[in-house]
Amino acid sequence: MRQPFGWTHRTLQSYIANMTTREFIKMHGLGNDFVVIDARQRPLQVDAAGAHALADRHTGIGFDQLITLEPARDGRAAAFMRIHNADGGEVSACGNATRCVAQHVMAETGSAAITIRTARGILDARQESGGLVSVNMGQPQLDWDQIPLADDIDPQHLPLAGDPVAVGMGNPHCVFFVDNAEAVNVAARGAKIEHDRLFPEATNVEFAQVRARDDIRMRVWERGTGITLACGSGACATVVAANLRGLTDKRVNIQVDGGWLTLDWRDDGVWMTGPSAHVFTATLDAAFLENL
Repeated sequence: MRQPFGWTHRTLQSYIANMTTREFIKMHGLGNDFVVIDARQRPLQVDAAGAHALADRHTGIGFDQLITLEPARDGRAAAFMRIHNADGGEVSACGNATRCVAQHVMAETGSAAITIRTARGILDARQESGGLVSVNMGQPQLDWDQIPLADDIDPQHLPLAGDPVAVGMGNPHCVFFVDNAEAVNVAARGAKIEHDRLFPEATNVEFAQVRARDDIRMRVWERGTGITLACGSGACATVVAANLRGLTDKRVNIQVDGGWLTLDWRDDGVWMTGPSAHVFTATLDAAFLENL
């Protein structure tokens, strides 16, 4: 390659490397961890197999979800957020990841409020005091065919042991109310319910212990990932299910394995507030990318 006039050898080396490598950001929201790849200026196609390879915590990077930022192309949103679970499957919603991406883009632009487009739709986000971020995850989907369920049945009382509630938040959730969330075998029960025939697209599974009208302890099995330390859309679904059952108010603090989230089901949607963290920025090797 001919060296452009005025470029140093080190600058040229960096230019060549950036043509073949890919920078990524590792972030997490209460331990729910993500790899974020910015493809707004440099397109990147990630298929299910590639996402699954990146998710491997031994031979890849490791994450609960892979987030690819793409141009929104609508003049309203700051970016489109594409989401892959650790098993490679593409999904429509991820609350903690939306909060992390919102924090990243707000820091980048200097804005205190932005919108992010997902397959779920337009999600508004804003910076709060203390480094917290709030995201409006939209109104819940409460009809059986929107969640979706396989049969025309009452989502508030599914015909499963434990009498769970089904709620859609752009992705399906099955919420069990239990006496002691710590005592639940989340791995065994979650894996079984995830692929129950009632859920044609599989489901996330939450186990919620109501401790007061504004206090819930929740543990979660995420569809396509397994046990995670937090699930933003799952927390949203849980407060909706609890309120529909008359167990809580619409504003609830939820303790997950990784910390605390505040949920507020308002007229314009379910607002979720919590922390996010930028762990590190690194580069994927070109040889690794070629084998994805």
